[in-house]
Amino acid sequence: MSSYLDTEKRSVSRPIADAMGRPLHDLRISLLDQCNFRCPYCMPEAKFHADYEFLKRHQRLTYDEIIRVATSACSLGVSKIRLTGGEPLLDKNICDLIERIVKLSGVDDLALTTNGILLSSYAEKLAAAGLHRVTVSLDSIDKNIFRKMSGGKGDLEKVLAGIKAAENIGLGPIKINVVVQKAVNDHTILDLLEYFRGTGTIVRLIEFMDVGNRNGWQMNQVVPSHVLLESIQKRWALQPIDQNYTGEVARRYEYVDGSGEIGFISSVTEPFCGDCSRARLSADGMLYTCLFANQGTDLRESLRNGADDDELRDILSRIWLQRADRYSELRRPEVAEHHVLRKVEMYRMGG
Repeated sequence: MSSYLDTEKRSVSRPIADAMGRPLHDLRISLLDQCNFRCPYCMPEAKFHADYEFLKRHQRLTYDEIIRVATSACSLGVSKIRLTGGEPLLDKNICDLIERIVKLSGVDDLALTTNGILLSSYAEKLAAAGLHRVTVSLDSIDKNIFRKMSGGKGDLEKVLAGIKAAENIGLGPIKINVVVQKAVNDHTILDLLEYFRGTGTIVRLIEFMDVGNRNGWQMNQVVPSHVLLESIQKRWALQPIDQNYTGEVARRYEYVDGSGEIGFISSVTEPFCGDCSRARLSADGMLYTCLFANQGTDLRESLRNGADDDELRDILSRIWLQRADRYSELRRPEVAEHHVLRKVEMYRMGG
């Protein structure tokens, strides 16, 4: 059996495509299922209270196991890796993992998604470890609405300080992910855009999606991206710009006056399954081939039962070759609203 040290040093490029011709290009790795926020649409306090039992350390993948999966994924075509959670900065040793991932052959983009509350303390260490960039989840620039949407746990000033620290240390381009909910934070979007205009930070407006089973999603809570676009254009002139790469989820626009870029992620009203190139690895070692998956493949069991590197690569290859997920394109509101399809919670596998 090959050692993980040998695995880190080699990566044979052998791109593969799924049943619909989509390549495996991105791997999102959830480090833990814990978070220091209690956002109602993800981890509501009523369910995830002080006595809730999250994964124990032995149930989560070790760094060695994560590196083995990542290396196998890179050998099959992955070049972009994103670390997520829960909240990944709750993992105090995350910089050790980052140092190892950036050394993997084939990785040309390593990013991290965070709620930003701890970012000011970590930004310099993350950059020194080799992290390329960060994405911060921030649903409103209004202090009270932000605190409500974070389940009473968020401190807006700390998050903004974290974004500034990341910008100063070069962890960019920084992206801000905003989940837009009708009658919750949609009326604060223009103020948030105004705050980040001209800073080089890219705001991405995300339609409220039926991820997981906890958020009580209904179609009438969605603000379609085209509605947001029309509202924004009444204040600032925008023009569309090309994708950075095939499979990019956001439709990109730039301010005509040169003040930056906005992205729209429209999974509900304009599904983009046809270009999806992302696989997701949960903290407990489940590999999911869709954000809306209701089941995955247990890699932890294989890793801990002696699968060597060739066997692990074959497992990943078989999973992807058989992949035919296109949930968003097939979504029917009546199904999504009543949760007929039981889905994995977002905090388990990251966004």
